[in-house]
Amino acid sequence: MEQQDLNKRLLLALALSFFVFVGYSYLFPPQKQVAQTEQNISNTQTPKAVTTQSTPKSTPVNMDKAQNAPKSASTGKALATVTSNTFKITIDEFGRIAQYELLEAKYKDAEGHNLQILGTNEVKPLEVRFSDAKINDEAFKTPYTLDGSASVDVSSNAQILILTQKLSTLTVTKKITVKPDGSYDIDVTTSSPAPYFITPGHRPMADSSRYMLVRGALVEGADGVITTIPDGDAKGTETFKNAKIASAFDRYVATMFYDFKKGMNVSILKVGNDDPLIFVEGGQNLHLGGYIGPKEYNILKNINPELTNTIEFGWFTFLSRPFFKVLLWIHGLIGNWGWAIILFTLLVKLTLFPLSYKGMMSMQKLKDLAPKMKDLKAKYKGDPAKLNAQMMELYKKNGANPMGGCLPMILQIPVFFALYRVLLNADELQGATWISGWISNLAGADPYYILPVLMGVTMWFQQRITPNNFTDPLQEKIFKWFPVLMAGMFIIMPFPSGLVLYWVVNNIFTIGQQYVINKAYARHKEAAIAAHHKKEKES
Repeated sequence: MEQQDLNKRLLLALALSFFVFVGYSYLFPPQKQVAQTEQNISNTQTPKAVTTQSTPKSTPVNMDKAQNAPKSASTGKALATVTSNTFKITIDEFGRIAQYELLEAKYKDAEGHNLQILGTNEVKPLEVRFSDAKINDEAFKTPYTLDGSASVDVSSNAQILILTQKLSTLTVTKKITVKPDGSYDIDVTTSSPAPYFITPGHRPMADSSRYMLVRGALVEGADGVITTIPDGDAKGTETFKNAKIASAFDRYVATMFYDFKKGMNVSILKVGNDDPLIFVEGGQNLHLGGYIGPKEYNILKNINPELTNTIEFGWFTFLSRPFFKVLLWIHGLIGNWGWAIILFTLLVKLTLFPLSYKGMMSMQKLKDLAPKMKDLKAKYKGDPAKLNAQMMELYKKNGANPMGGCLPMILQIPVFFALYRVLLNADELQGATWISGWISNLAGADPYYILPVLMGVTMWFQQRITPNNFTDPLQEKIFKWFPVLMAGMFIIMPFPSGLVLYWVVNNIFTIGQQYVINKAYARHKEAAIAAHHKKEKES
């Protein structure tokens, strides 16, 4: 297969993989999460117990009665509210976080409403389920009482809420210390041993995007290994001993528990459409760290650097995470996410330039050798072995590498998808302005469609100056229409403008790179011709 043909096949493969990876998930999104109603709450099993030294061995029972859990999370009365400059937390009469509301302007919807991240009928953070069916039944009928003010402000300092539930044979006390950054400490004590489990809640349901996003549960084990259980993939038998972090996450937000000293015994329950629900085994005296809110890197890092591991980028996390850190570093220097994306794109192009240079120079040489290669194919049509040997000799004589142009293109595939994940999942891009009056939210679509059109135009121009040597007419047609297809898709689908900005800038830098290489090859060719003429004269 000729090099030019192979390169075009690789580019078409990239295009097709992009359509499958992104386009299909947008046009045929997964079914919307089914709200966990009274019926499927009541049919839920408590997690299997994990034996620890601090609590006796427990055997959880089936939650097979409706009264074992509240009929609806929305029916619980508000017991307390916690407010800061950026969020509002509502604690209900069952001692749970009934709702978490983001107060910053960038999270408001089109009607100006604040974003509420917890599903109305889903299991709430800090819900406790007892292994003993009788205790559990009574616990979901008995409200907590609050010691202190029902309205707490944590804008400047941490505040403590003490909730008490008095059951017939047991008293449960929850001490919640809420901090200004959205993190909190939860201390649960029981007057006597009674095995139970506590949950950070069902994953937030704050984003309804149609993109192929990772949502579900994430657990970092004692060995630092991170396990992600996406929605729809839970088995209900997953357990983790001495886990450091257990997070239920959506695109931009998460609710989590963590314990970096003793660890947590975590069980995953299967609910709804095989979605994961996290439970942590409790003891008579339980202390956990917790966080609920946006997955912003600096917020999580300031709480504990290891919490930044909960920022999940899907399949390409191994590349996306270092890319994200570089973007954060650049943003820290210049203070604007749009220019940070542009500089990062330039950095990527400069890093790959040596490979791109060699590959594109090789493509130019192969283009010049095309007539000779055609003659060889005609001459040795019936002798493949001889043809291959002669072609290799031709490549060697002219310093051409038949695979030289493949590597740069192959490297672009994981780089693009890793950046796609970063720019799609980074909460920092929400409300980030690039050019005032034009792009006011890099996490949202370009309101004037300028970037998608520029992307199509730059792709078309890039094709015009790139050496082509198609052998398949169908490939040539697809390749020529590719810029139109991509621009149309980016207009129809509301892709984040930060992602489209990267693609446009990447195209512009590639055009400049192609001009440099074309001129360099022209000089190289002229020098080679001059040297050849000089050699002929001397001979």
